[in-house]
Parts: sequence; C-alpha cells; structure tokens
Amino acid sequence: MKCPACFHSLREIQIGALKVDVCQHGCGGIWLDRFELQQVDEEHETAGEPLVMLHPNPNVKVDPSLKRECPRCDGVKLKRHFFSAKRRVEVDECPGCGGYWLDHGELAQIRREKAEEAHERRLGQNSLTPEMIRYLYRLRTGAA
Repeated sequence: MKCPACFHSLREIQIGALKVDVCQHGCGGIWLDRFELQQVDEEHETAGEPLVMLHPNPNVKVDPSLKRECPRCDGVKLKRHFFSAKRRVEVDECPGCGGYWLDHGELAQIRREKAEEAHERRLGQNSLTPEMIRYLYRLRTGAA
C-alpha cells in the first residue's frame, strides 16, 4: 500500500492484536482499518503508545491541501473532517472501507483530547446537581 500523504510504501506492523500500516520512513502517518482507531485512541490503551512514538523523516514534505486517496480502496478519495465536536483534530476517513488516515501527531492529539474529556466528566460527577442546589437552598432559607 502507498501512503496517501507522501506516497512512500506503508509498512505493516503488529502491535498487540492489531496490524497497523505506518509510513515509517516517510511522513510518519498511520493507516487504521475500520474499528482500529477505537482500540488506540485513549491514553490507557497501550497498543497506541508505539504509534505515538513514530517520527517522520524531516526531509519528506507533505502538501496538506491535496485530496488524498484511500490506500485500500482503489480510486476512492478520503473525506477530511473533525474528529470530535471540539474541532481540534482533523482526520481523513474513507467513505468506502471506514478506515482512517492520521497524519503524524494526530493520534497523540486525539489521545490528549479524550483524556481531557474523561477528566472533565470526572469533575462533572463531583459537582452539585440542580436538585442538590434546591435542597440546600430550602435548608438555608427554612423553606422545607
């Protein structure tokens, strides 16, 4: 398979139970087949750690404005969209096979964003609910 960003050959590597295609001596991007991104996108998922450590070749230049083709589906263009509602990370997804192309650094950004979201959820669980606030107000004002 060819890298959709720099056209180098992708190399398949085994990470735990996953087989992932990486642009190891090129741009440092990662191809993840359908449902593989969900297995590496959180910081506690150790399978994603080696993928975050990939380093691009500094001599390889990538034009981010070019439309990219799916390395699996012949002639299918990848669709670029934001990974989440926070609109911090843009990813390329194949409408045919459901695979994802992540440019170098995007997996690390996704993992950080998911960790932030988990932290915010944990903080939200410790906050007062509207029912608790009304109860405390009634106690304070004597309006039981």
